Amino acid sequence: MMTNTDDIKKEFWTALSDSPNMLVNLHSSSDHSVPMRAYLDEDAKGAIWFYTSRSNRLAPGGQAMAQFVSKGHDLFACIDGILFEEKDTSIIDKHWNNAVAAWYDEGRDDPDMLMLRFELRDAEIWTADMSIKGAFKMMLGMRMQENESGDHATVKL
Repeated sequence: MMTNTDDIKKEFWTALSDSPNMLVNLHSSSDHSVPMRAYLDEDAKGAIWFYTSRSNRLAPGGQAMAQFVSKGHDLFACIDGILFEEKDTSIIDKHWNNAVAAWYDEGRDDPDMLMLRFELRDAEIWTADMSIKGAFKMMLGMRMQENESGDHATVKL
């Protein structure tokens, strides 16, 4: 069964928009991943933004990996990219809202506020869309075939 990479990418973006929470870590660090809220831009499918503090372990930026599980646990993704400090004030302002402001004592002008841009390279995405035949086999303890449990693709983002 051949996976349509455009369809699986669209599924990924829809799922991330519905539940924009990820775990992110730097390749250069052995620290655990950090939960982050992703801010998406319809016009920029190659990037995701995060607000954080300058003291956060992700603040130095660099090569990073993010993990995502959809709200319904039917899509999983591991995303590779590079974190950079976002300096474009129009983008920082575009995503600013009361939920973000609640984290910063001085609001938008807090010197500790940092926005990171995650420039995406590629992702490995799995969907857990069990076929009827696959579900039946699973109930009976029969051997599952890879194409009976969903799609899988490595895609450029």
